[in-house]
Amino acid sequence: MWRQPCRDFLRGAAALAIFAGCTLASNHHHLNGSWQLIPARSEFHGESVIQSGTVTIDDRQGNIYISRNFSYDGANQSTTSTFSTDARERTSIKEPGFKTKTQWKGDVLEVTTTRDGATIVERYSLRGDGTMVLMIDRPGHTLETLLFQRQ
Repeated sequence: MWRQPCRDFLRGAAALAIFAGCTLASNHHHLNGSWQLIPARSEFHGESVIQSGTVTIDDRQGNIYISRNFSYDGANQSTTSTFSTDARERTSIKEPGFKTKTQWKGDVLEVTTTRDGATIVERYSLRGDGTMVLMIDRPGHTLETLLFQRQ
């Protein structure tokens, strides 16, 4: 007599879990595309100001590609920083002195990179106004908050 309600509950719980997983995964695709930095709305907190920057994100059913290109223009120098990763979610890419891992934590895409013993965590998320936020957490530095708009 108690078996039927228990089965119904388990079926309902399983259906809810599948629905929630599909809904969450579909939100991940909202970050897909190319994004242009909005320097005037970004918070660099004393770090070198990025004059221009683009980020491209492509989550292809759990295979996540991220490309980041930033240009820094200072009084005595100009520097360009490029970084890209392409791997299955939660897979670590390892090279001598370098390791990176990309994973979703809810609606936040997190990239953890360890280079020469220092770990940098980048968190990409979407705001309600349609802008993308990139928060960069580096040891010994203040948290940077960069805002992007779709290209």
